[in-house]
Amino acid sequence: MLFHSLEFIFLFFPIVLIGYFVLNARKNTSYGLLWLSLSSLFFYGWWNPTYVWLILFSMAVNFCIGKHLVARCRKAWCVGIGVAFNLLLLGYFKYMDFFIENYNFVFRTEHALWHLVLPLGISFFSFTQIAYLVETYKGKVSRQDALSYMLFVSYFPHLLAGPIIHYEQMMPQFLDEKLKSVNWENMSKGLFLFSVGLCKKVLIADTLAEWADTGYAVVGSVELGMLTAWTIALSYTFQLYFDFSGYTDMALGVSRMLNIKLPINFDSPYRAGSVIEFWRRWHITLSSFLRDYLYIPLGGNRRGTWRKYGNIMATMLLGGLWHGAGWTFVLWGGIHGAGIVVNHVFRAEKLSMSRWVSVPLTFLFVNFAWVFFRAQDMAQAFSLLKSMCWFHGVQAISMGADLALPDGRREFLAVVGLFFLCQIVPNSIKMSEAFKPKKAWAVAAGILLLLGICCLNKSTTFLYYQF
Repeated sequence: MLFHSLEFIFLFFPIVLIGYFVLNARKNTSYGLLWLSLSSLFFYGWWNPTYVWLILFSMAVNFCIGKHLVARCRKAWCVGIGVAFNLLLLGYFKYMDFFIENYNFVFRTEHALWHLVLPLGISFFSFTQIAYLVETYKGKVSRQDALSYMLFVSYFPHLLAGPIIHYEQMMPQFLDEKLKSVNWENMSKGLFLFSVGLCKKVLIADTLAEWADTGYAVVGSVELGMLTAWTIALSYTFQLYFDFSGYTDMALGVSRMLNIKLPINFDSPYRAGSVIEFWRRWHITLSSFLRDYLYIPLGGNRRGTWRKYGNIMATMLLGGLWHGAGWTFVLWGGIHGAGIVVNHVFRAEKLSMSRWVSVPLTFLFVNFAWVFFRAQDMAQAFSLLKSMCWFHGVQAISMGADLALPDGRREFLAVVGLFFLCQIVPNSIKMSEAFKPKKAWAVAAGILLLLGICCLNKSTTFLYYQF
């Protein structure tokens, strides 16, 4: 089930919302937690009920290891077993075909691919549970019961595409008696955030998806003009941002209506003046996870400059691989790792530049890197990059009505305009902080929600479901 579906907006969420607060009114508020847990599992199983058993199995194993850590064995090797379990489960579904393909290439064999279906959200709930085990080992988990843990992992606003959450962030909120009744300020702010996210998704991201998908479908088979190539690349750059940040806004909004605050995942990343700053603004919970559970354990910056640079590269290469089972993702991670290293060198040399220069440069760097992230293979990526660099002339070309390829003029101006829009307009988090439950804000939220609902007929799935 998707946040931008009619069944979610008009059936699932209203029923969950009403049921949650009605059950919380009873003396035993655990009924509300149970309701939210079962609703979350129903939400997850809407796509494929079979995989409900997978997430239940994963939760059961991790919960038992967590209990064992507290009761009997607060040892690093015990955490290692739990981490290995999560990585093996993730690796089996996400990377088995990637492993077979590379094994066949290296050893010239012809083993058949398994073509496993990737369970939705497995990357996110695997990382969530790895963080739980490490936090349990460090003594940060103060309460352990099966119901609380099931809700923590399966909580539907974050389950399928993040943000990545931590036990000590969420459990105090789930158990706080003050948050068990309807809070109309939270309800209005949450609805406003949901409406903004819905519009970002269905009005902007899905329009850009048509341009990006049509363009990438012909990259490599047609000589594209530079303007058209840039239109295709920029369309995906902004599609990915508005798609993922729109989903996050909806997740934060839905959770806020339940009186639960999820961590912020985006903070205007295309305003970043360096690659380091970009990763402090883009997918913030993943950046924090990679820093805390990979970069720092590798040694961080504690073992000299060159070791620090090596740790950065290793972290970003693995971060790229986490996004997808393909060498294009690994290269994308490596490009960002190299960019971060260069940033550190600049800082070490005490070099700086004006943000009027650094922000556009950072954006161009990120845009070039997204080409590898989106491309089906290296050949397609380099073909588009060649077209972007004037190899086939500046002119835009029209591929005819059948392909409906953007002609590179009107669409190019539109995507360039989105860059300036991202620089000028306050992001959704800033807007929600300024939100007041007054008539003008209510009208704005209503208009946004109505616009989003009217455009649901052309909506596509969220991009990050496949990662």
